[in-house]
Amino acid sequence: MTTDPIFFKNREVAAYRLLDILPIDKMKLEDWTVLSTSYGGYPIAKIIAKELNAQLDMMFSKKIYAPNNHECEIAIVTEVEEVLIHEELVKVFDISLDLIYGQSKFLYDNELSYEVNKFRDDRKLTNLNEKNILLIDEGLNTGLTMMACIKSAIKLGAKSISVATPVIPSASIQTIESIADDLYYVEKLDHFISINFYYDTLNELKFEDIETIKKD
Repeated sequence: MTTDPIFFKNREVAAYRLLDILPIDKMKLEDWTVLSTSYGGYPIAKIIAKELNAQLDMMFSKKIYAPNNHECEIAIVTEVEEVLIHEELVKVFDISLDLIYGQSKFLYDNELSYEVNKFRDDRKLTNLNEKNILLIDEGLNTGLTMMACIKSAIKLGAKSISVATPVIPSASIQTIESIADDLYYVEKLDHFISINFYYDTLNELKFEDIETIKKD
Protein backbone atom coordinates (compact mmCIF):
# COMPACT_ATOMS: atom_id res chain seq x y z
CA MET A 1 0.00 0.00 0.00
CA THR A 2 1.36 3.43 -0.95
CA THR A 3 0.57 6.76 0.60
CA ASP A 4 0.79 10.24 -0.84
CA PRO A 5 4.01 12.00 0.17
CA ILE A 6 4.35 15.20 2.15
CA PHE A 7 5.32 17.79 -0.45
CA PHE A 8 5.90 20.85 1.74
CA LYS A 9 7.51 21.28 5.15
CA ASN A 10 5.45 24.41 5.83
CA ARG A 11 3.88 27.44 4.14
CA GLU A 12 7.22 29.20 3.71
CA VAL A 13 8.67 26.27 1.78
CA ALA A 14 5.47 26.10 -0.31
CA ALA A 15 5.83 29.79 -1.14
CA TYR A 16 9.36 29.38 -2.44
CA ARG A 17 8.37 26.29 -4.41
CA LEU A 18 5.70 28.44 -6.06
CA LEU A 19 8.23 31.16 -6.79
CA ASP A 20 10.29 28.56 -8.66
CA ILE A 21 7.49 27.99 -11.17
CA LEU A 22 6.11 31.52 -11.50
CA PRO A 23 7.45 33.66 -14.39
CA ILE A 24 8.84 36.12 -11.86
CA ASP A 25 11.12 38.08 -14.19
CA LYS A 26 8.27 38.71 -16.63
CA MET A 27 5.83 39.54 -13.84
CA LYS A 28 8.22 42.07 -12.32
CA LEU A 29 7.91 44.10 -15.51
CA GLU A 30 4.17 44.41 -14.88
CA ASP A 31 2.05 45.88 -12.11
CA TRP A 32 0.53 43.11 -9.97
CA THR A 33 -1.76 42.96 -6.96
CA VAL A 34 -1.48 39.76 -4.92
CA LEU A 35 -4.64 38.63 -3.12
CA SER A 36 -4.78 35.76 -0.69
CA THR A 37 -8.05 33.83 -0.89
CA SER A 38 -7.84 32.39 2.62
CA TYR A 39 -6.24 33.02 5.99
CA GLY A 40 -3.90 30.09 5.37
CA GLY A 41 -2.81 31.47 2.04
CA TYR A 42 -1.84 34.87 3.44
CA PRO A 43 1.73 34.00 4.59
CA ILE A 44 2.41 32.48 1.17
CA ALA A 45 0.93 35.50 -0.61
CA LYS A 46 3.07 37.84 1.51
CA ILE A 47 6.31 36.15 0.44
CA ILE A 48 5.32 36.21 -3.22
CA ALA A 49 4.10 39.81 -3.11
CA LYS A 50 7.43 40.87 -1.60
CA GLU A 51 9.35 39.13 -4.39
CA LEU A 52 7.17 40.85 -7.01
CA ASN A 53 7.23 44.24 -5.28
CA ALA A 54 3.45 43.97 -5.51
CA GLN A 55 0.60 45.22 -3.39
CA LEU A 56 -0.66 42.58 -0.94
CA ASP A 57 -4.27 42.21 0.15
CA MET A 58 -6.99 39.65 0.95
CA MET A 59 -10.13 38.56 -0.84
CA PHE A 60 -12.34 37.73 2.13
CA SER A 61 -14.96 35.00 1.90
CA LYS A 62 -17.04 32.70 4.07
CA LYS A 63 -18.15 29.12 3.54
CA ILE A 64 -21.77 28.05 3.74
CA TYR A 65 -22.29 24.48 4.91
CA ALA A 66 -25.07 21.95 4.43
CA PRO A 67 -27.58 22.21 7.33
CA ASN A 68 -27.08 18.59 8.38
CA ASN A 69 -23.38 18.31 7.56
CA HIS A 70 -21.17 21.08 8.88
CA GLU A 71 -18.13 19.79 7.00
CA CYS A 72 -19.78 19.88 3.57
CA GLU A 73 -19.34 23.20 1.73
CA ILE A 74 -22.34 24.01 -0.44
CA ALA A 75 -21.64 27.66 -1.26
CA ILE A 76 -19.21 30.55 -0.82
CA VAL A 77 -19.97 34.22 -0.28
CA THR A 78 -17.23 36.79 -0.86
CA GLU A 79 -16.75 40.31 0.41
CA VAL A 80 -18.23 41.73 -2.80
CA GLU A 81 -21.39 39.68 -2.15
CA GLU A 82 -20.61 37.20 -4.91
CA VAL A 83 -22.32 33.90 -4.04
CA LEU A 84 -21.06 30.73 -5.72
CA ILE A 85 -23.18 27.61 -5.20
CA HIS A 86 -22.14 23.97 -5.55
CA GLU A 87 -25.22 23.09 -7.56
CA GLU A 88 -24.80 19.31 -7.47
CA LEU A 89 -24.55 19.19 -3.68
CA VAL A 90 -27.48 21.56 -3.28
CA LYS A 91 -29.60 19.22 -5.38
CA VAL A 92 -28.42 16.12 -3.50
CA PHE A 93 -29.23 17.64 -0.11
CA ASP A 94 -32.39 19.32 -1.46
CA ILE A 95 -31.36 22.69 -0.03
CA SER A 96 -33.41 25.75 -0.93
CA LEU A 97 -31.74 28.73 -2.56
CA ASP A 98 -33.56 30.98 -0.06
CA LEU A 99 -31.64 29.28 2.75
CA ILE A 100 -28.33 29.76 0.98
CA TYR A 101 -28.90 33.41 0.15
CA GLY A 102 -30.24 34.07 3.63
CA GLN A 103 -27.14 32.53 5.16
CA SER A 104 -24.86 34.44 2.79
CA LYS A 105 -26.46 37.74 3.81
CA PHE A 106 -26.08 36.83 7.48
CA LEU A 107 -22.39 36.01 7.02
CA TYR A 108 -21.81 39.18 5.01
CA ASP A 109 -23.53 41.43 7.54
CA ASN A 110 -22.14 39.81 10.69
CA GLU A 111 -18.69 38.47 9.78
CA LEU A 112 -17.38 39.58 6.41
CA SER A 113 -18.12 43.28 6.83
CA TYR A 114 -16.44 43.31 10.24
CA GLU A 115 -13.27 41.58 9.03
CA VAL A 116 -13.00 43.66 5.86
CA ASN A 117 -13.40 46.95 7.73
CA LYS A 118 -10.99 45.98 10.49
CA PHE A 119 -8.34 44.60 8.13
CA ARG A 120 -8.40 47.58 5.76
CA ASP A 121 -9.41 50.35 8.16
CA ASP A 122 -12.93 50.70 6.71
CA ARG A 123 -11.67 50.52 3.11
CA LYS A 124 -13.46 47.98 0.90
CA LEU A 125 -12.09 46.18 -2.13
CA THR A 126 -14.21 47.96 -4.70
CA ASN A 127 -12.17 48.53 -7.85
CA LEU A 128 -9.59 46.33 -9.59
CA ASN A 129 -9.83 48.10 -12.95
CA GLU A 130 -6.75 47.64 -15.15
CA LYS A 131 -5.00 45.57 -12.47
CA ASN A 132 -3.28 42.23 -12.90
CA ILE A 133 -4.48 40.05 -10.04
CA LEU A 134 -2.63 37.04 -8.66
CA LEU A 135 -4.89 34.95 -6.41
CA ILE A 136 -3.02 32.71 -3.98
CA ASP A 137 -4.03 29.94 -1.59
CA GLU A 138 -2.19 27.25 0.37
CA GLY A 139 -4.02 24.59 -1.65
CA LEU A 140 -7.42 23.88 -3.15
CA ASN A 141 -9.87 21.29 -1.86
CA THR A 142 -13.03 21.66 -3.95
CA GLY A 143 -11.89 24.85 -5.68
CA LEU A 144 -15.19 26.51 -4.75
CA THR A 145 -13.58 29.35 -2.79
CA MET A 146 -11.08 30.07 -5.56
CA MET A 147 -13.82 30.11 -8.19
CA ALA A 148 -15.82 32.57 -6.10
CA CYS A 149 -12.78 34.80 -5.72
CA ILE A 150 -12.03 34.68 -9.45
CA LYS A 151 -15.60 35.71 -10.22
CA SER A 152 -15.35 38.49 -7.62
CA ALA A 153 -12.17 39.81 -9.25
CA ILE A 154 -13.90 39.74 -12.64
CA LYS A 155 -16.84 41.63 -11.12
CA LEU A 156 -14.42 44.29 -9.85
CA GLY A 157 -12.98 44.79 -13.34
CA ALA A 158 -9.57 43.08 -13.09
CA LYS A 159 -7.44 43.34 -16.24
CA SER A 160 -6.13 39.79 -15.83
CA ILE A 161 -6.51 37.06 -13.21
CA SER A 162 -3.94 34.39 -12.44
CA VAL A 163 -4.10 31.69 -9.79
CA ALA A 164 -1.17 30.15 -7.91
CA THR A 165 -1.39 27.33 -5.40
CA PRO A 166 1.12 24.77 -4.14
CA VAL A 167 -1.21 21.76 -4.45
CA ILE A 168 -4.42 21.15 -6.40
CA PRO A 169 -6.75 18.24 -7.22
CA SER A 170 -6.49 17.29 -10.89
CA ALA A 171 -10.28 17.52 -11.11
CA SER A 172 -10.18 21.26 -10.33
CA ILE A 173 -7.68 22.25 -12.99
CA GLN A 174 -10.02 22.47 -15.97
CA THR A 175 -12.60 24.44 -13.98
CA ILE A 176 -10.05 27.01 -12.80
CA GLU A 177 -8.42 27.31 -16.21
CA SER A 178 -11.79 27.92 -17.83
CA ILE A 179 -12.12 31.37 -16.25
CA ALA A 180 -8.59 32.33 -15.08
CA ASP A 181 -5.95 33.64 -17.47
CA ASP A 182 -3.20 31.49 -15.96
CA LEU A 183 -2.96 28.72 -13.37
CA TYR A 184 0.28 27.84 -11.59
CA TYR A 185 0.71 24.87 -9.26
CA VAL A 186 3.55 22.79 -7.88
CA GLU A 187 1.73 19.47 -7.40
CA LYS A 188 -1.47 18.07 -8.89
CA LEU A 189 -3.13 14.94 -7.52
CA ASP A 190 -5.68 12.62 -9.04
CA HIS A 191 -6.65 11.27 -5.62
CA PHE A 192 -6.73 14.33 -3.40
CA ILE A 193 -7.23 13.88 0.35
CA SER A 194 -7.01 17.30 2.03
CA ILE A 195 -4.63 20.24 1.96
CA ASN A 196 -3.02 19.60 5.35
CA PHE A 197 -2.20 16.02 4.33
CA TYR A 198 0.50 17.36 1.99
CA TYR A 199 2.20 19.65 4.51
CA ASP A 200 4.43 18.52 7.36
CA THR A 201 3.29 21.54 9.40
CA LEU A 202 0.12 23.47 8.61
CA ASN A 203 -1.22 25.20 11.69
CA GLU A 204 -4.70 26.68 11.40
CA LEU A 205 -4.71 30.45 10.99
CA LYS A 206 -7.50 32.75 12.09
CA PHE A 207 -8.36 36.36 11.34
CA GLU A 208 -6.32 37.57 14.30
CA ASP A 209 -3.26 35.75 12.93
CA ILE A 210 -3.32 37.46 9.54
CA GLU A 211 -3.65 40.83 11.25
CA THR A 212 -0.41 40.04 13.06
CA ILE A 213 1.31 38.75 9.90
CA LYS A 214 0.23 41.89 8.05
CA LYS A 215 2.06 44.06 10.60
CA ASP A 216 5.28 41.99 10.61
